[in-house]
Order: sequence, then structure tokens, then C-alpha cells
Amino acid sequence: MFDFEKLDVYKKAKNFNGNISHFLNDKKIEICYRDQLRRAAFSIILNIAEGSGRFTKPDKRNFYVIARGSVFECVAVLDYLKDMSMISNEEFDVHYSKLEELSKMLYSLIQSSK
Repeated sequence: MFDFEKLDVYKKAKNFNGNISHFLNDKKIEICYRDQLRRAAFSIILNIAEGSGRFTKPDKRNFYVIARGSVFECVAVLDYLKDMSMISNEEFDVHYSKLEELSKMLYSLIQSSK
């Protein structure tokens, strides 16, 4: 087993990515928004994994910062989709709460990598 597979933040990010993929498959959202959200959600997972494999704290921190940036990107895309009435407020709220939790967990990882 790789170290990142043991991290709760990785497990939650992986779960979020799966939820977003299923969610987007059921929605009629323009391809550019769908693809951007999929890439941002997947980037969270990949950067957590890559960061956990680095040897120095600054290297780890850099990838966790990038992962957190991807969380923010997901929030921005979902916020736009909500404003354009492509998703409901309730759908937005469900994803927002998961992203907020991921952001807090990544922030803790970033702080511990100083």
C-alpha cells in the first residue's frame, strides 16, 4: 500500500471525484464546464498522491497547496453553474460542504509540512 492511500483526505478526495463524475454524467452541462470540473476534481487526488511521495516538507507542501487550489477551482465552477441555473442550490450545497471539508484537511497538511 502507498502512503497516500492511508490518508483520509485522499479517500475523501477520491470519493468526491467519483461523486462529481456520476453527477456530471446525469446533467446536461456544456462540455467545457464539465471537463474543467472533472479535471479540477481529479487534480485534487493526483496532487495529494504526488505530494505524499515527496521527501522534503517544502516539496510535499507545494503539492498540497496545488491540491487545495484545485478545491477552490471546483468551488468556482460549481458556483458559476449554480448562478447560470445549470445546477440547483441544493446540489451546489452538497458539493460545497464536501469541498469545504477537503480544503480544511489540506490546510492542515500544508501547515504540518512547514
